[in-house]
Amino acid sequence: MHHLSEALREQAHRIGREVLAVHADDVDQHSRFPKESMDALREASLLSAYVPEAFGGMGLNLPQIAEICEILGHYCGSTAMIFAMHQIQVACIAHHHRQQPFFTGYLRRLVEEQRLIASATTEIGVGGDLRSSICAVEQDGDGFRITKKAPVISYGEDADDLILTARRDPDAPKSDQVHVLLLEGQYQLEQIATWDALGFRGTRSDGYVVTGEAPAEQILPVPFADILSQTMHPYAHITWSSLWSGIAADAVDKARRFVKKEAKRNLDMPPISAIRLGEVDSVLQTMRSNIQQAMQEYQGLLDRDDFNAFTQFGFGIRINNLKIASSELIVDVVGKAMLICGIQGYLNHSEYSLARHIRDAYGAALMVNNDRIMLHNSTLLLMHKDR
Repeated sequence: MHHLSEALREQAHRIGREVLAVHADDVDQHSRFPKESMDALREASLLSAYVPEAFGGMGLNLPQIAEICEILGHYCGSTAMIFAMHQIQVACIAHHHRQQPFFTGYLRRLVEEQRLIASATTEIGVGGDLRSSICAVEQDGDGFRITKKAPVISYGEDADDLILTARRDPDAPKSDQVHVLLLEGQYQLEQIATWDALGFRGTRSDGYVVTGEAPAEQILPVPFADILSQTMHPYAHITWSSLWSGIAADAVDKARRFVKKEAKRNLDMPPISAIRLGEVDSVLQTMRSNIQQAMQEYQGLLDRDDFNAFTQFGFGIRINNLKIASSELIVDVVGKAMLICGIQGYLNHSEYSLARHIRDAYGAALMVNNDRIMLHNSTLLLMHKDR
């Protein structure tokens, strides 16, 4: 499995140190889009990192993208989340364009212009169920019209283009969905909800009514059910888990620095917090091991073109378990790190502050609610014959 090149790894850390970390607190405090950070990622051509080399992109694989997500998570959770969400949409197009001219042309344009893609998969009235849509594609000659009420569209105002899910046509059942790409200028956003959240504040996940009109060639040629099971679902849970592990690792780094400082005050006796440091590092290692295992399995399926595996329940259950475990472990790790740092971790403007980390950590379980995933898993387990 390919790892990130030393040059790319160092570049991601440099952008993190010099840009993300500099603006992270301001982005969080004002719940604003991390423009400086995204501009820096654009300049480094990282928005097209997953686009295949055949279309001019870097051609990175998922483990390499996940490593970038983890690195960015060290410095700014919101920027890392926006980067991950964008890469999920890029992957949906890269995996499922079927050589259709519009989408292959779009991938080249994405490389050239470093376009940022937002996603509108959730919809008011379906309770967070990605496999149901109320809105429908309304064919109009060679084009279509669409109107969708989305309770959240992360960085919707700041994106260049928008991918959304909808029913194939007004007569289709809720689960017969397509994935549609709308370009800048083809859609309007009417804001219906504001994002003043506990954590991940820089994602600016406001709610909108989307109205759009575009040529029919901008509908991906694969049913959304296949796009979800083969790409969106595993790719999202792996990249999200990776950036969460970056946030967790930064919390452990702060705890380590705090213990070192305390140890220098009394060289004869290690501080009591040293014991907790060993404990929290072990939990972080578990989190990372889970991600590596899931990532290797998924990348292996992609490398072998083993699309049959996505129709079986075992893989889907394991990817769901990864998301549930990662979102619980990040809270555990950051909470333990805060106990180590004590009041210095609790204060907002201390060098050991973990306030932003802990607020971001609690958002992880709510992105596709863990209870919904657990209920889905229990249904799959009843149908799944062998593990």
